[in-house]
Amino acid sequence: MSESPPTTPVCYRHPGRETYVRCTRCDRPICPDCMRDASVGHQCPECVDEGRRSVRPARTAFGGGAVGRLGYVTKALIALNVLLMLLSIASDRGGDALAGGSGFGGLMGGSTPLTDWGSVLGQALFPDGSVHGIAQGEWYRLVTAMFLHYGIVHLLLNMWALWVLGRSLEANLGPLRFLALYLIAGLGGNVAAYLFSAENATTAGASTAIFGLFAALIVIERRMGRDISSVLPVLVINLVFTLTVPGISIPGHLGGLVTGGAMALVLAYAPRSRRTLFQVAGAAVLLVALLALAVVRTLTLTG
Repeated sequence: MSESPPTTPVCYRHPGRETYVRCTRCDRPICPDCMRDASVGHQCPECVDEGRRSVRPARTAFGGGAVGRLGYVTKALIALNVLLMLLSIASDRGGDALAGGSGFGGLMGGSTPLTDWGSVLGQALFPDGSVHGIAQGEWYRLVTAMFLHYGIVHLLLNMWALWVLGRSLEANLGPLRFLALYLIAGLGGNVAAYLFSAENATTAGASTAIFGLFAALIVIERRMGRDISSVLPVLVINLVFTLTVPGISIPGHLGGLVTGGAMALVLAYAPRSRRTLFQVAGAAVLLVALLALAVVRTLTLTG
């Protein structure tokens, strides 16, 4: 009785293609179109996908995603600030939105309808007889103010600082943690401006968040055992600038500095075993504390 000749193996995904190559992981025959290079031999597409799912994505030392090295959040924040500056200029209809204001010897721009709408303001009577401000329920001002600027010089100074500080911090923290740091620091500075400025004074700018980034960079770099001697002089210069130049919100800058430093401590020193939970809880505590302070200020102005 004669034996049937051995059959040539065919690709499990393309039955019409003969092949003698097998997946090193599942041993199924694969044709050249299905081969995926592996450390040893070749693998089929399904095994490659399964391997990718089983590999944990790379994380930073503080639990963030490694995609932060690309600086997407930093770039998005800069783009948002620039966009709102353009809208502010457009809303001014030929006024002093670009320059001609009182700050920096007239180089800073003046207020515009957009900054009037979104700046930190306790409460004030407007020319049309209406009363506006955070104390009147316009709580959004505590957030919008950190994205609005008085003129192009104001914008460029802050965006340069954001570009320098943001890329480093985002790479170390990851995009989501960096965004949380930025927003909470900015909110902290705006709450401080609300608490300690005259009720009819207006303030705006990313400086509240920027000062928080300065403090955070010092905390993060020290946590990683790096030298911070090059950062401290820049921070000192900015603090002297804040305290001596008229028209700058001292409470806003110092509030952002303190809040950013506190948030950075939460992110940097969270216990590894429950890092994300600790970081989220710490951010929540800071948010509740800031909102409580804003409520107290509101009751003071309206009581």
